[in-house]
Amino acid sequence: MSQKISLQALNRVLSSLDAARNGPALYALLSTFSVAGLLLAMAESALARSDTPWGVVWAGLALTVAFYGVNTTGLLLMDQALGRPVRDVQDALRDALLVAHRVLLSLAVVLGGLGLVLTALLGLLWAARLPWLGAPLFALTVPLGVLLLGLSSFAVLVLVGPLTGPSVWAGQTVRPTLRLLARQLRGGLLDAAVLMAAVLLLTAVVSAAVSFVVISGARAMSLLAIWGADISLPPQQLMAGLFGYGLRSLGAAGAPVAGSPQGMAALVGGGVVFALALVLPALIYLRGCCAVYLALREVPDEGL
Repeated sequence: MSQKISLQALNRVLSSLDAARNGPALYALLSTFSVAGLLLAMAESALARSDTPWGVVWAGLALTVAFYGVNTTGLLLMDQALGRPVRDVQDALRDALLVAHRVLLSLAVVLGGLGLVLTALLGLLWAARLPWLGAPLFALTVPLGVLLLGLSSFAVLVLVGPLTGPSVWAGQTVRPTLRLLARQLRGGLLDAAVLMAAVLLLTAVVSAAVSFVVISGARAMSLLAIWGADISLPPQQLMAGLFGYGLRSLGAAGAPVAGSPQGMAALVGGGVVFALALVLPALIYLRGCCAVYLALREVPDEGL
C-alpha cells in the first residue's frame, strides 16, 4: 500500500461494522430483498407455466426493485459514513429515484470504454489472419490482450463496482465519478485493491459468524421440534428454508418433504432467517465500499 493511504483508511473500513446499527439501512435492505425475492418467485412460477412474457415482467421488476433498493440503502449508509444524521427511508427512496441513474450512466461510460478496448483487440486479431503480418502481429497481440483484459477485469472488481455507487451516494455527478475512477486506475489501483481486500475479508468474517449462528441454531431447532414438540419435520426441509430453497427445489433434489402446515411454516420461517442472514453481510460490504470511497477521495488529486 502506498504512503498516501494511511492506517486511518483501514480504520474507516473496520468502522463498517457500525452498519449493523443503522436501523433505516437495515430496514431498507431487508425490504428490498423481501420484495425482490417475492418478484423473482413470481417470475419463476410464470416461467414454469411457460408464461414467458409475465416471467420477463416480474424478473424486470425484481431487478428494478433491487437496483433502487440498494441505492436507497447506500444513501443511508453514506449518511452514516459521513457522520451526518441518517435521513428517513422515504426520503432516501425519493433521492435514490432522482440520482440512481447516475450510477447507470457512469457504468455505461465505463462499459463503452471497455467495448472500445475489446473492439481494438478484435481488430488486431482479425489483422493477424493476414498472411504477411499474421504471426508477428499475433505474437504481440497475445500478451497485450492478456494484460488489457486482465487489468480491465481487475479494475472492474476493485474500482468500478465498489466505487461508482458510493460516489453517487455522496452527491457526485457522473463526471467527478469518472474522474475518480480514472485517477485510481492511473495511479491508485493497488491502494484500492488493498482496501477492498480488507472490506471483503471483513465481510467474509461476518458471513462466517452469521452462518455459524444460523446453522447451529437450525440444527438445534430441528431437534427440539421433533423431540420436544413432536412435530414431524424432516431436518433437511428446515435447513433448506434457511438457505432460500422452496418445496419445488427440494422435490427436484429428491429430499424428503413434509407437506403439512408445519412443514410450510418451517420454509416460511427459514426464509425469514435467510433474508436476515443475507442482509447483515450485505450491509457491511456496502458500508465498506462507502469507507473505501471516502478514503480514496481524500487522496490529493495530482493530475486531474
